[in-house]
Amino acid sequence: MELAPPALYPRSVLRPLASGRSPTPGLFLGLIITLAAVVAYSWYITVQISGLRELQNGLAGRNRKDSLQLLRIQNDLNSLALAMRDMLDNDEPYPLTAWSAQFERIRADLDDALKLEEQVAVAERTPEQREFLSNSIAQFWDAVDRTFALARDREQNDARTQIRVSLQARQAALSTAVARLLVQNNESEEQVALRIGRIYDRVQKQVYIFFTAILIAILLTSLYLIQSNRRLFAQLAALSEQRSELAQKLISTQESTLLHISRELHDEFGQILTAIGSMLSRARNHVPEDSPLRAELREVSEIAQSTLDKVRSLSQALHPVMLDEAGLESTIDWYIPTVERQTGIEISYVKSGTPFPVNGSVGVHIYRILQEALNNLARHSGSRQAWVRLRFMPESLELEVEDHGTGFVEGTARSGIGLVAMRERAELLGGIIEFLKPAEGGTLVRLRVPIEKTEPHVQ
Repeated sequence: MELAPPALYPRSVLRPLASGRSPTPGLFLGLIITLAAVVAYSWYITVQISGLRELQNGLAGRNRKDSLQLLRIQNDLNSLALAMRDMLDNDEPYPLTAWSAQFERIRADLDDALKLEEQVAVAERTPEQREFLSNSIAQFWDAVDRTFALARDREQNDARTQIRVSLQARQAALSTAVARLLVQNNESEEQVALRIGRIYDRVQKQVYIFFTAILIAILLTSLYLIQSNRRLFAQLAALSEQRSELAQKLISTQESTLLHISRELHDEFGQILTAIGSMLSRARNHVPEDSPLRAELREVSEIAQSTLDKVRSLSQALHPVMLDEAGLESTIDWYIPTVERQTGIEISYVKSGTPFPVNGSVGVHIYRILQEALNNLARHSGSRQAWVRLRFMPESLELEVEDHGTGFVEGTARSGIGLVAMRERAELLGGIIEFLKPAEGGTLVRLRVPIEKTEPHVQ
């Protein structure tokens, strides 16, 4: 027997894919930039908020406290003005010394207010302003002491003159100074408000800039990711196409090889064994009936016939000649009982619909799918019963193989290669193959091939 010529084994070389750089470094860089921007902006916002809180609690808060103390001082000065007016009116039958207790109380409150105001004052004041206020207060109280001294010496008129000429003028000057400080505080509060507003404006502007930068970073990262995914999917598609092409060529090579071996077994070995059987029969006829050689020749002849039967059976298993001579339907009619005899599995075979001729190459692929499904059933399912259904439908040819055994886990090493081959053959046919689980358990393999793919003129 001659080996198959090299032409029967088409070569398929995978085209190298363009090496694309991994998108991981770029994505990590985009992530690092985004996180760095978030951290930097968070730090910036924290600093701005801390400064704003310090400004509000420090300047604005102290300004308010200072204004409250100035209002307290102004209220004491107004109380002094009212008391001096009452003293000058002379409507009350009391001596001027009767107001000394009220003046002492106001003096104590005024001194306390001045000390607190000095502690919380934040407005910029010149040394001259501070010295003027301190000296004016001291001079006012010196004049008050002199006035009450005159009143105690029963010089009421001189005391009232002192009030009218000196005390009221000094009180008015103090009120004016305090009012000026209040105005200065108000101006300081306005400046603080302006600074706070500028900080808010700056933070708001930075928020817009930050979100714009983040959106740009996300957009660039997304575009890079999309581009990388498109490149990766293109490479995967190219790999899938090359894999499918290689699988199809391997299947074609396998069928060509099996057909060649089947024909060699059927023609060469079959003819040789047939010739040997004929020669043994002729030799046996020339041997006397009572010769022991006659029995040996008969035994050898039976061995040759048994070997011939096995060779023909192997030839049919490798590539049934019936596919080329009688077609797919007749081949399946012959194959189902053969599987039952070989495996002991009871197979219920049902055909339905109006049969139509099937292209030879298409028939080979359908037969191989049936063969693989039944082999898997016999090896792995553990079921002793199976159902095969062949349906000739108006728009398709459908083949089903069902069992109620243990089923299979798709993708396992034991059955993965067979499943891949079945899928590749279904793809070659332009059909659909499904691996389902019936309600009763087990496995249901369903192949559906469009009718236009089965027509004899379609390759």
